Amino acid sequence: MRVIGYVRVSTDEQERSGLGVEAQTEAILSECATRGWEVELMSDLGASGKHVNPNLRQALHLLRSGQFDGLIVPKLDRLARSVRHASAIIDDARQQGWFLIVLDNAIDLTTPGGRAMANMLNTFAELERELISTRTKDALAARKARGLSNGRRSAIPAGVLRRIVLDRAQGLSFGRIAQQLTTEHVLSPTGLPEWHESTVRRAYSSAKAKEVAA
Repeated sequence: MRVIGYVRVSTDEQERSGLGVEAQTEAILSECATRGWEVELMSDLGASGKHVNPNLRQALHLLRSGQFDGLIVPKLDRLARSVRHASAIIDDARQQGWFLIVLDNAIDLTTPGGRAMANMLNTFAELERELISTRTKDALAARKARGLSNGRRSAIPAGVLRRIVLDRAQGLSFGRIAQQLTTEHVLSPTGLPEWHESTVRRAYSSAKAKEVAA
C-alpha cells in the first residue's frame, strides 16, 4: 500500500518549534510501520484550516487520480474545517476508491469498525446541515417579517460566475465546465477542490436570474 501522510500546523510559531509537526509525523510513521505501508509525507505548515490548503489539495488530486491508495492524518481537525467538510472528503474517498484513516477518531475505511465510525460522522454532518438549514429559514422568516430583503450573495466569486455564464454561452455543458474548474484547482463554494455538475448548474441559474432581475 502506498499512502499519503498529511500534516498541518496553523501558526508560524508551531512551524518554527517543530513540536506539532514532530508529534503528527511520528503518529503517522508509527501507524504506517505497524501496517507495513509505504508513506509519503505532505504538509501545510503555518496554514489555517479554514481553507483547502495547497498540499492537501495536491494530496486529494493524487488520490483521485489513483496514484496513492489512501490518506492518513493524525487528527480530524488537521484535515477538515468542519464535520460537513470531513463528511464530504469521506464520501469522495468512497466514490473514488481510496481509503482514509483519522487516527484520533478511529475512522478507518479499511475496517468495518472504522467504516462504522465514518458513518456516524456522516450522520452528525447531516444533523449539522439540518440545523443550519433550520436556523437559516428562521432567520429569513424573521427578516421577511421586518420587511427586509432576503437576497443573499453567492459564495462563488463574481469572476467565477462570469466565467460559468460565458463558458455556457459558448456551448460548454455544465459537466464540462465543472471538470475544467476542478482541473484548474478553482475551489468550489464548499471549499473543496472538486466541482459537480449540479453546483455549476445552480450557479448558472442564479447568475441568469440576477441578470433578468436587473
